[in-house]
Amino acid sequence: MKTALSFDDVLLVPKMSKIQSRSEVSLCSCLREEYHEEDTDKKLPHVAFSLPIISSPMDTVTGRDMAVAMSDAGGLGIVHRYCSIEEQVEMVKPKELEEGFFRSLSKSMVPSGKLNPEHPWLSATKYDIKHPAAAIGVTGDYMERAQELVSNGCSILCVDVAHGHHISVKKAVKYIKKKFDDRVILIAGNVATAGGYEALSRWGADAVRIGIGGGSICSTRIQTGHGVPTLQSIMDCVDSEGDAYIIADGGIRNSGDIVKALAAGADFVMLGSLLAGTDESPGQVFSSSEGKKYKVYRGMASVEAQVAWRGAARSLEGVSTTIPYKGSVKKVLADLEQNIRSGLSYSGARDLEELYQNCKFIKQTNAGMRESSTHILSR
Repeated sequence: MKTALSFDDVLLVPKMSKIQSRSEVSLCSCLREEYHEEDTDKKLPHVAFSLPIISSPMDTVTGRDMAVAMSDAGGLGIVHRYCSIEEQVEMVKPKELEEGFFRSLSKSMVPSGKLNPEHPWLSATKYDIKHPAAAIGVTGDYMERAQELVSNGCSILCVDVAHGHHISVKKAVKYIKKKFDDRVILIAGNVATAGGYEALSRWGADAVRIGIGGGSICSTRIQTGHGVPTLQSIMDCVDSEGDAYIIADGGIRNSGDIVKALAAGADFVMLGSLLAGTDESPGQVFSSSEGKKYKVYRGMASVEAQVAWRGAARSLEGVSTTIPYKGSVKKVLADLEQNIRSGLSYSGARDLEELYQNCKFIKQTNAGMRESSTHILSR
């Protein structure tokens, strides 16, 4: 029987570094390489992001405000699908964001002006996407929803289901790629195995969400007995024959886990709980009897979410809870960005490719896990 590693099971070994400042580190990652077909006029732009963080398409995480904030920070927000087609389309229309929805990569990649202008990622500065991504399902109105979203300028779609290695997902992915071709960048998932990742890559997904059952409000592993620790899933997929970009999704609790996911080979991380409870996440702030502020955070397979959007609950694999109010997500993202930059510098890496190529994982014991925490608080 194979042993599967989780984020807590490993640490990254510090290495010799020549990096003088975190500003020298680039976190740039992409969802499409520049492509020009020989002997034709077909040319696809480089689609890159200066922050490898994607906000989860949950109804308590990503609406229009979160998509805007993610864009400002250099990341990507995927607008949730738990609303009418008209409401979702309204959230992805350009409006005042028509000019430069995504932050200039050059500003975030070269904050101190020290990065070599020949750095390969700088070629991405002349390309951007003006609209946020949007999630769709694989049943019901998904074809109509996809058509309306693309017709209104959405150029990134996310096939959003719990079990992505499924015949229904194959049908949806193939339909979208045939219908929209390269006009749409397609994200699909979730899967937890190399076989699932290879299948989605083969069916036409440009990027795949890797992780099943690891989310903080997901109970899939408890309810069904199925799942793979997210870190292990990433490692397995990186070593497979699949060629889609990898989005680590689930089980990421802090910036250290983000660095481990990127070091293992993920191109992006998708976050839910770390971004929930902010001003930009959907929902109202409320106060407890003690005066503490909270917001609701719920899994989309929870009773509350299913009753809200389906009118009835079934196949419960999630919970609903409250999460402490965090203020603006801009501060949350800024702190995560600085910590990730520090993480790369500990491995002597100036970008994500160097991190993956140069890093070294070490397995730690339970005693090591305890030592890794701020253990003075538990004495």
